[in-house]
Amino acid sequence: MLRLSIFLIGLFLIVPSFATSMTDDPILTMIKVDQLEIIDIGNRNDMAWDLQGWIGQDLNKLWLKTEGESVNSEIEEAEVQLLYSRAVAPYWDAQIGWRHDSQPSPTRDWLVFGIQGLAPYFFETDIAFFISDSGNIGLRTQFEYELMLSQKWILSPELEANIFTKSDAVAGTGEGLSDMSLGLRLRYELKREFAPYIGIEWNKRFGKTADFAREENEHISNFHWVMGVRVWF
Repeated sequence: MLRLSIFLIGLFLIVPSFATSMTDDPILTMIKVDQLEIIDIGNRNDMAWDLQGWIGQDLNKLWLKTEGESVNSEIEEAEVQLLYSRAVAPYWDAQIGWRHDSQPSPTRDWLVFGIQGLAPYFFETDIAFFISDSGNIGLRTQFEYELMLSQKWILSPELEANIFTKSDAVAGTGEGLSDMSLGLRLRYELKREFAPYIGIEWNKRFGKTADFAREENEHISNFHWVMGVRVWF
């Protein structure tokens, strides 16, 4: 029922706009791999990914986002989001849609309300509320800034935090501030569409999430090196 409702909302909002402006506003596409990286270089060589793409016009777009992590060659976390996005201000889009977590199991589905864009001082911002069918509400905030060291070298500090209203022992997430990550990545743009990078990342779990991690003999806080590539087309 949740998925059907989101699909109908998307059709209701997006189809009329596409139909009336097809000739003057062509349909465009973009795919952007923000992170495709190896974690803990030279250790277990775990992998992580974060990519997104869209198809649409200036005002209306359909977005696909996915991110996750592989540990010891097994996918430990994976999610995908399908969103309808509408421009509401210069550099800002409001988004609504569906999020599906395939890992950890059992799977979970969420209704998504979010806003994505460029904040003052050029901070790339992505803020989303998630509502699950069990009544859990989550808030995710993501910020990134690009510091141009030269025409080719770019340093990118990043911040992500997750907050939940309920604990989910199976997923290992607790109520309140669940986890936070801080990253710093230095990339070299061989060309604008292709840039290898190296970086460091610090992750920390809080509250009940930290308690769940201790029960599974997992780290509460960790620091690791990453190496990867950023691509868009």
